[in-house]
Amino acid sequence: MKVGILTSGGDCPGLNAVIRGIGKSLFENIKNIELIGIADGYGGLIRGECRKMDKSDFTGILTLGGTILGTSRQPFKLMTVEDENSVSRLDLMKQNYKKMGLDCLLTLGGAGTHKTAALLSAEGCNVIGLPKTIDNDIWGTDVTFGFHTAVDIATECIDRLHSTAASHGRTMIVEIMGNKAGWLTLYSGLAGGADVILLPEIPFSIDKVAKAIEKRADAGKAFSIVAVAEGAMTKEESKMKKKERLEKRGGETTITNRLAKEIAEKARVETRVVVPGHIQRGGSPSAYDRVLSTEFGSFAGKLVKEEKFGVTVAMVKGEVTYNALADIAGKAKLVPDDCQEVRTAESIGICLGR
Repeated sequence: MKVGILTSGGDCPGLNAVIRGIGKSLFENIKNIELIGIADGYGGLIRGECRKMDKSDFTGILTLGGTILGTSRQPFKLMTVEDENSVSRLDLMKQNYKKMGLDCLLTLGGAGTHKTAALLSAEGCNVIGLPKTIDNDIWGTDVTFGFHTAVDIATECIDRLHSTAASHGRTMIVEIMGNKAGWLTLYSGLAGGADVILLPEIPFSIDKVAKAIEKRADAGKAFSIVAVAEGAMTKEESKMKKKERLEKRGGETTITNRLAKEIAEKARVETRVVVPGHIQRGGSPSAYDRVLSTEFGSFAGKLVKEEKFGVTVAMVKGEVTYNALADIAGKAKLVPDDCQEVRTAESIGICLGR
């Protein structure tokens, strides 16, 4: 049996731990197994770039960040667009799937990766997905690998800002990754003791944010911490199209800098902006993600052995299971405005800008 593995989209902690779990599970439980590592995600499958992997490739990588296979982003909307020879990227992937002699393809990635995986599955390829993203926004799974490590990193960033904010009497605005889903900002904001948490799913009022900070200052609290997701927007902006929002922001993709300026003016406080950026995606996976990744990788190996294809691995209520790729592709798990974490935040006085 010949099984291909690729990692697609943004890198995150836990990818190598999952690869390790897959390899060890397959070598342990299937005779005459051959594993093929595909370079740089779907890009490698499009170009036909791959190599045979042996047992040594799956040792010593449990704690390693990034991905030993390399990764890239391939926009889903371009997958079926034909070139001058009437050949699409999807056509090339199907051709190379057959040329590599694959019996199954394992795809490690986020929302876009799963949409493409579902497309390949519908075209007759045997595909199994594994849910990777620090955004935790894959439909049908309670958690994705990489999320908890990113929460730990983002929380540490917020922790470290407290001392500077307190020493200088400043309001620190920290921009956390998450364009459409605010899970990372919500969890790290709660864990880091942020005073304001702004999410893409809950459009906010700058006036209410400013008043919350002004109220803290009036109560003798000289500093505040604002955790704002990349995709956070005001109520006014939420009614606009993306192009209109960009024009309103003067070309800036996030509202963070404008938010800092308006808070300074309205609440009469000194503000600073901190953007941890890709630090949140880097480094070694946490103990939690190492265990989760190993469980996911091992379970994927089980699905391969059982020849259960067209599915993606998931964690539901503490049990590792799977969902049909067709059922989850194109869907996103966003933060409900009345979820437990949102209710908890507001019950302890955290401002969500509404």
